[in-house]
Amino acid sequence: MNLRRRPRGVAPVTAGPGQESAWDYPRPARCELTDRHLIVIFGREVVAETRRAYRVLETSHPPGYYIPTRDWRTPVLVPVPGSSWCEWKGQAQYYDVHAAGQTARHAAWGYPEPTPAFAAIADCVSVYPGLVERCVVDGIEVIPQAGGFYGGWITPNVVGPFKGESGTWGW
Repeated sequence: MNLRRRPRGVAPVTAGPGQESAWDYPRPARCELTDRHLIVIFGREVVAETRRAYRVLETSHPPGYYIPTRDWRTPVLVPVPGSSWCEWKGQAQYYDVHAAGQTARHAAWGYPEPTPAFAAIADCVSVYPGLVERCVVDGIEVIPQAGGFYGGWITPNVVGPFKGESGTWGW
């Protein structure tokens, strides 16, 4: 069942060669394995690096990347109180990210007991690109998804418009 529908007045950007449109992503969201080279930098240190992550795709959102905990430097991730609920993935656990004497509060999250459709990300953690120094996908620096609530990773190969930008609250 695809629940995707475009809000009235929204004109998706046409994807060019080598690009994807966030408006072609599914609803409900989907999780897929990726071998893209992901790097998370905080406190001028590489705190996570992998080529075996999961990408979560949902209509109108840039991809979210979930990195296996074994590919995060120890003890960078510190669990903190609080949680949120995702209709697709379930109950989220939040983490502070610590490196080089700095702390990015509630900068990362994961789903220790996700819904069956997202079982693959049970031992993975994502990060808000705007709360750490840099996130990189295949050598390209990520632009954080706007809005503060969402954690999508925008690269030039994905076009929007994206949920989180001004005027998108009702999408």
